[in-house]
Amino acid sequence: MSNLYCKVETIDHILLVTIDRPKVLNALTFAAHAELAAVFDNFEKNSELWVAILTASGDRAFCVGKDLKTKAKSGDPKTLPETGAAGLTHRWTLNKPVIAAIDGLALGGGFEIALACDLIVASESSTFGLPEPKVGLAAYAGGLQRLPKIIGKARAMEMILTSRRVTAVEGKEFGFVNYVVRRPYRVIDKAISLANEICESSPMSIRASKESVQKGLSESSLKKAMEAQKHYPAMVEMFASKDAKEGRLAFAEKRKPEWKGR
Repeated sequence: MSNLYCKVETIDHILLVTIDRPKVLNALTFAAHAELAAVFDNFEKNSELWVAILTASGDRAFCVGKDLKTKAKSGDPKTLPETGAAGLTHRWTLNKPVIAAIDGLALGGGFEIALACDLIVASESSTFGLPEPKVGLAAYAGGLQRLPKIIGKARAMEMILTSRRVTAVEGKEFGFVNYVVRRPYRVIDKAISLANEICESSPMSIRASKESVQKGLSESSLKKAMEAQKHYPAMVEMFASKDAKEGRLAFAEKRKPEWKGR
């Protein structure tokens, strides 16, 4: 795949996606969103890719949202893809984990993209915010829904109504940042280490776990969530998989399991 707005590489079962527009603080045009959506379409379908990391070039910004300055080229999309900003904010079917590795600003749509990921690793110099009301807009790519669920209504309302920026340390205290990386360590190194740790488990188990969490949060009660999970596709596939047999056999034989992802 030839990409104009991002770099893509694989490290074993890990997909590393790097937004590559540092001169505009990694702001995204509709064409850039479409390109990223295609990348994550492939990630979702490819059984050999178990975890994705989304990061960005440079140390000034992860992404500051929409590119309001770059003129669209002829043939560029005029709207976001169906899967939303960066192909993630409205991607409801993805049961593989995605880690956001953030170094610098994550504002507006950039923050919303990060919130759509499962884990956030941030450098100590990173800042987060939803400044859309300052320019007469609103965070319509999931920020208004995801942020209150993660950090609670009171803290979320303060950030949303005042457009206040929050540091990575505050983000960890609030609960939306998982790890704060302090220099000279690199945020991408921590993200890769975390992805490798996830890959030590069966990808079938990881997918079943993520799907159960996602769908369970939408159920009306704990009882319904626990009763429903046995019917979730990834959970059914996990119990019927070769990995489930391999896991038990490896445990009995006291050896490291060899996961196949099927």
